Amino acid sequence: MRSELDSRSRTIQFVAATREHQLSTLVITISAVAILTSVRAVFAAVVDLRPDEAYYWTWSKENALSFFDHPPMVAWFIRLGTALFGDTPFGVRAAGLLAILGMQLLLADLVRRRTDGILPVAFALLAPEATLLFGQMSALMLPDVALVFFLTALLWTLARLDQSRDARWWLPAGVFGGSMLLSKYVCVLVIPAILAFVLWPPRNRKWVLTIWPWLALLIAFALFSPVLIWNAQHDWASFKYQFARMSGENPFSLLLLAQFIGLQFALVGPVLFPLLVCRTLILAVRGYREREGISLLLALAAGVPFAYLLWRSTSLRIGAHWPMLVWPFAIAATAINVHYFLKQGARFAQFALGWTLAGMAIGVGLVLLAFGYNVFGTRALFGKMDPIVQESGYGEVAAKAVATMQDIGATWIATTDYRTYAMLRWELRDRVPVVQINERSRFLGLRPPDLRRITGLPGLEVDTRKSHKWAWSSTGAVREKVGTADRIFRGVTVDTIVFRKVTGWTPDLTPPPESPLYRWPNMARGPLAPVSRG
Repeated sequence: MRSELDSRSRTIQFVAATREHQLSTLVITISAVAILTSVRAVFAAVVDLRPDEAYYWTWSKENALSFFDHPPMVAWFIRLGTALFGDTPFGVRAAGLLAILGMQLLLADLVRRRTDGILPVAFALLAPEATLLFGQMSALMLPDVALVFFLTALLWTLARLDQSRDARWWLPAGVFGGSMLLSKYVCVLVIPAILAFVLWPPRNRKWVLTIWPWLALLIAFALFSPVLIWNAQHDWASFKYQFARMSGENPFSLLLLAQFIGLQFALVGPVLFPLLVCRTLILAVRGYREREGISLLLALAAGVPFAYLLWRSTSLRIGAHWPMLVWPFAIAATAINVHYFLKQGARFAQFALGWTLAGMAIGVGLVLLAFGYNVFGTRALFGKMDPIVQESGYGEVAAKAVATMQDIGATWIATTDYRTYAMLRWELRDRVPVVQINERSRFLGLRPPDLRRITGLPGLEVDTRKSHKWAWSSTGAVREKVGTADRIFRGVTVDTIVFRKVTGWTPDLTPPPESPLYRWPNMARGPLAPVSRG
């Protein structure tokens, strides 16, 4: 009994001490965030684009309402950045860097309004920096970067609504909700959290009987209307594709599940990952028992998407950046829990706090090591399996492709892989037309290249390991090998590219849906139509 009282006394003394040094703690936290944000900006400026980023960059050159793979927000972010900083890696990523910083500030303010100490706020600011997912990967311009900013802004707005009871906060909630929908379709996974926030606490249910949440819904759908219009114009192609991709029937795989869990340990942190999961579960239980809206909102905004991705990982390889929408709210939940336990003087509060601080220290160290390796490294530690190696080395390939074109009199480049297509367009900045001859559903509503430089003229096929060789079988084109190029990065030969001269055929840029050149990306069993499961 006495040891328990002593522990509680030490905890209370520790909390009091941190309150006496709030200013110094805040200065250290802000300085650390500034330094780590600068490190991320350096990464964004000096590391060349990844293929997916280059693909989204090609979207930013279009004036389309939406796109086949995703809503348009990522293209708008890139267009804003390149308008300010040009078609450079930093220009492509600049808006995303600001979005991640904005996410951290909103998350910290949300936690500040739920607690009365500096430690939870410092944790909310620093914890993202202590994960490879945010400390490093968020420098890449992906749809998830825009999504986490607008999703955090939405939850911050609902927290302001809950605190002030001012119904006008529903209006910015509608704006941020619509912007979230314009970022990535997976955002629908947070709807259960919002419903729980509105319906479970008795004091929030009265909002349903007012006009304000319905106005918020109207604003959100109005902002989302470009995507709805685009889909209506193209037979709901984007919605059909996403539904078919995520609902596909694949065999159960323990290996894929283990890969997903292992990836979270790597990208979130060997200490932070289990810590965030446990603290989020605790907050969910407490929010349910106490009918506390914000606790449920944060816990379910993290828990429902994580549970869904965990389930899907048993049959589908989950992208490394897909769980990005999970962890900001798990971080907020953890910060609020740490504050609660410290305030209560719980026996294990200092122990839990110690593990939290240790996890952050380990995470920041790993982020800095990854930064040094990616920016200053000269060797590939993991050979061809190294992620940065797999997506690098396109510059020399593009240069040799142009030289080969001049030798054979070709005027355009053909490929069957969207990543190669995007990187060639990025490296060449559209000095020559680059055409992906297959998966033309990707290009619905987009401007075609200059046909005067393609029609009736010879082209150069750039054939990679990922090329879909079957696509050429229906074209009738005459193809003749004219050379090769090795894609090399840090002394590792990643791939050998084959160049072929293409004659006797002009690519059909708008094939009908039944054409094999139109079929959905990564859908091997048919064109843009209901897929047979037989």
